[in-house]
Amino acid sequence: MNKEKLWTKEFIIVSTINFLATLVFFLLMVTIASYAKSEVVASTSTAGLVSSIFIIGSLIGRISAGRFIGQKGPIKILWIGLTLFTITSGLYFLANSISLLLANRLVQGIAVGIIGTATGTIVAHILPSARKGEGIGYFSLSAILATAVGPFIGILLMKMDNGFTIMFTMNLVLSIICILFFAAVKLKLPPIKQPDKTEEKTSILSQFIEPKAVPISFIALIIGFSYSGVMTFLSFYAESINLVSAASYFFLVYAIVIIFSRPFTGKLMDSKGANIIVYPCIVLFAIGMFLFSQASAGWMLLLAAAFIGFGYGNFNSVAQTIAVKVTEPHRFGLATATYFILFDLGLGVGPYVLGFIVPETGYRAIFVSMVVVIIICIPLYYLLHGRKDKELIKTAL
Repeated sequence: MNKEKLWTKEFIIVSTINFLATLVFFLLMVTIASYAKSEVVASTSTAGLVSSIFIIGSLIGRISAGRFIGQKGPIKILWIGLTLFTITSGLYFLANSISLLLANRLVQGIAVGIIGTATGTIVAHILPSARKGEGIGYFSLSAILATAVGPFIGILLMKMDNGFTIMFTMNLVLSIICILFFAAVKLKLPPIKQPDKTEEKTSILSQFIEPKAVPISFIALIIGFSYSGVMTFLSFYAESINLVSAASYFFLVYAIVIIFSRPFTGKLMDSKGANIIVYPCIVLFAIGMFLFSQASAGWMLLLAAAFIGFGYGNFNSVAQTIAVKVTEPHRFGLATATYFILFDLGLGVGPYVLGFIVPETGYRAIFVSMVVVIIICIPLYYLLHGRKDKELIKTAL
């Protein structure tokens, strides 16, 4: 019976570490550009680079962690990530030039990429097989909550006297708490069968990504690309359609829907497979995006948030679970890294590409076109994974 237990001390602590690291990530994402402009006297473009270079670092961290977790184990790799995270949190007090600030942001991005990949891998190992979908759903909620809480705290602190000093102090304290939490837990991962050396060295590429996780991760890339415009252009779009007040509640509704639906979708996936969740999620995401593109009243915008939260939000946890379930246990680290590398790539490239198109077409046309992109994911998912969902997962297990 103990093997089926989900809410263990280890699971709670690892999820909390992921929450705190992600919180700091999003807190700084919305504030560090202002700090660079006001305190380090950076230009607008340089301040933007100070913010976005973190994403580059995170990508480097995920690629590196995915590779070395298989060699050193996720526990040692997480220690490295947490140590880097704490050091860079403290160095914000000394980063009084653009070059130092950029370097520190890059290294901290690497640290967060390592932490995210290592915690995801550890959770994949310690969760019982029969409850992986449910467990990863709960685990991913830690990041969802952080995306809402982090920016809220950051904007609140920016309005205070000595707000940046308080912010950096809080970040350092949170990073130390992560280390103390991790030191307090004695993690014992289940024994993992290691394959023959000849099997492991099939190609250079397979040492950095997990090929079996690529199909579902590619779908996640497209889904992330479709959502990126909402995340980036919401405030501008809301202003253009005179719905700024309703837009301020958009992510609150989005988060609430995910929080209440995630436990049910995770359990359903574990008992019935991924397809019963993925197909409805893609359809609901498309409906939400269409409502979003046509919003002319506050209730339409918030209804769109609910549909997008259920569709897009639940697709993410299911897709991450699939990436792990189709992979052998000794490559969970690479599978987790592969998923987030492609998913983050979609989120990162989307605003850049769409930003070129918006001046020519306007926001509504962009979001309508994303409905088409989302719908295309239905047959694409069927071809790449859906038609063989149960067979692939049974083979891996």
